[in-house]
Amino acid sequence: MTRASARARVMAWCTAVSLLAAGCGAAQQAGAAGGDTFSFAIKGDPGLLDPAQVRNTNTYTALSLAYDTLIHITQDGKVVSGLARKWQVRPSSVTFTLRRDVTCADGSRVTPGTIAENVRHLTDPATKSPTLGVTVPEGLTAKADTPTNRVTLSTPKPFGFILESTRFLFMVCGKGLKDRSVLAHATSGSGPFELSSAKPNQRYTFIRRKHYAWGPKGAGNNDPRMPGKFDLKVVPSEQTAANMMISNQLNGVMLNGPDRSRMQKIPGVTTTEQSIGPSEFFFHQGQEHPGQDPALRRALLQAVDLRQLGAIASSGTGRKATGLVQSPRPCPGDTVSGNLPTFHHATAEKALDDAGWRRSGSGVRTKDGKRLNIRMVYGASSGEAATAAAEYLAKAWQDVGVQVQLRGVVDAAYADVESVTQDWDVIWEPLGVTLPTQLLGMLSGPFTPDGSNFAHLTNKRYEQLTAQAGRRPGAAGCTRWRGSERALLRSGDVVPVVDRTATIAARNSTFQMTSGMFEPTSIRMTGGRR
Repeated sequence: MTRASARARVMAWCTAVSLLAAGCGAAQQAGAAGGDTFSFAIKGDPGLLDPAQVRNTNTYTALSLAYDTLIHITQDGKVVSGLARKWQVRPSSVTFTLRRDVTCADGSRVTPGTIAENVRHLTDPATKSPTLGVTVPEGLTAKADTPTNRVTLSTPKPFGFILESTRFLFMVCGKGLKDRSVLAHATSGSGPFELSSAKPNQRYTFIRRKHYAWGPKGAGNNDPRMPGKFDLKVVPSEQTAANMMISNQLNGVMLNGPDRSRMQKIPGVTTTEQSIGPSEFFFHQGQEHPGQDPALRRALLQAVDLRQLGAIASSGTGRKATGLVQSPRPCPGDTVSGNLPTFHHATAEKALDDAGWRRSGSGVRTKDGKRLNIRMVYGASSGEAATAAAEYLAKAWQDVGVQVQLRGVVDAAYADVESVTQDWDVIWEPLGVTLPTQLLGMLSGPFTPDGSNFAHLTNKRYEQLTAQAGRRPGAAGCTRWRGSERALLRSGDVVPVVDRTATIAARNSTFQMTSGMFEPTSIRMTGGRR
């Protein structure tokens, strides 16, 4: 798998702005958007609603309405029941005992064979699923035991979060399981809603099913305050989405740009601030790149006030970075504090001198006749804050004698620059993962273009600790997972700058989202009814 394809897979469910967030919303009374229809804005078209062919974050938001997963993870990180009522975890397998009352939207039963067929399809090379190797472990297999109503998922070798990884494994059932072409114009799931109409790039309308009772911890959809319809509206502009909230055309939206501040001033709208993962940058450590020298990496980090850089990168809305994985983390704790160099200009100057980089007459440092030149790449599509942060970082390094070349790259070309041409020395790359295992291919193993290790990292301590952690299921491996993050930070391999946040705004409703996906049974209308 190439790094370019790995990036595409990751970004299919976690964009550069990390819409995969843990969030909830609560609203006050009244408004035209209330009643039997709940309306929510997404930034792009979800495309084909096939769980095996997820291409963007918006797809996951839509899938969460019509499809179910074996388990759910709550906002505080707890694993609770879904299609499965209980489970038994081993280092390289997990056995689920399914509920017996689950039915597909077409009335057919969801059985262990249903789960096994979904796994077989996802892992079939002919399917070319972008989720394989990211949200679905490589080599995953499934064995159904119909008499006991159990299904066992296994991996070729121990996989630390085999249970938690199933939170993204949406199950197709009924007609769609037999004929995937059905999913080109309909949904075929066991979820509390089913697709009733679709106007690409405009609106996707879902209607509520009857007699649904297998949501998180057995939640149902028979509460009269639940909406009868769900309108998922495609609104690319956050400014437009904010205007729609103001004019009562939406019940909910997630914003991470400057328009979020407007939501806090609207009567009847309630907002919450939720973490959407760290903003981070990397040094290229390949041959002939300055970042190959750990002493130089440390000196450059000592020249930067990361607290101020984080405030700029998040427009003052971020939180202190505490780890490399998005919340809710399977391994809570602060792995950042005390593991990155402390900002001190004079110390940075001396460290550069000690590393052999001396100021020349022009003020730019040189070593063995070569100028200290850093080519920095950042996302040109990520807004003014991203540009301002890149400029601040460049200025901090220029102040200690580094020549910096800034280059903003649009999203469409980012993967090519990062992994194919590789003409960069420092790159901003918010990875936005939800499990530590999702970092492995990108932070270790074969380098690009042969593998996914885009920064050419070779941190032996990280590799040792992750290997040990992977043999311990779930929380049992957390001490080593946290240690592996600290090993990366102490070496300057990854530099988390700030935990970015998004505003979840709600009107005439209450609802919950976890990792960008709705908990549909939590939606309640609180305003006037249509």
